[in-house]
Amino acid sequence: MGFGFTVIGSIYLISYLNLFSFGYNFNDYVHFICGQIECLYFLIGISIMLLSIYIPGGKKDELCL
Repeated sequence: MGFGFTVIGSIYLISYLNLFSFGYNFNDYVHFICGQIECLYFLIGISIMLLSIYIPGGKKDELCL
C-alpha cells in the first residue's frame, strides 16, 4: 500500500515539473505541490513503507514451519 501511494505521488510530482516551462521557479513549484493532495501521497507512502520496515510486528517464528 505504501509503495502504491509513493508511485502515485511521484507520478504527480514528475508531471507537475511542466510548471517550469510556464515560468515558475523552484520556490513556486514547491509551494504549489505542498498544496496538492495528490503530491502528499508521496510522503504518506514513504512513511508507510518506513513504518512497515522499522516497526516490528507479527510472530517471531512465522518463517519456521
